[in-house]
Amino acid sequence: MTLNDVKIALLTVTQNVSRYTAGKDPVFPYIVWADDGESDSLYGDNKMIDQVISGTIDLFTKTVDDPLKSQIQAALNDAGICFSLNSIQREEKDKKFICMHYEWNFEIETAV
Repeated sequence: MTLNDVKIALLTVTQNVSRYTAGKDPVFPYIVWADDGESDSLYGDNKMIDQVISGTIDLFTKTVDDPLKSQIQAALNDAGICFSLNSIQREEKDKKFICMHYEWNFEIETAV
């Protein structure tokens, strides 16, 4: 599996997907994903056999209980990408609702 597989899975949910940053003035709803580092990789005979890359997927939406949340999880399952829902946050500014923010952690096994 490659990091491109993460992007492809997310694009089945919405075309409003970007890596690392949403850019200036993004349109809701949107997804930002990023690879963060290495997770529980497998070693044998003093060398890495399988590398596991971890990252995050963030959904920003104006809709509480947005169906995109379930669609993202289904897309990740269909692609064979391990994930867990890490947090659900209500984003506010000056006590005014801005958006809902869902964050998942993901892991994929990649070639060494």
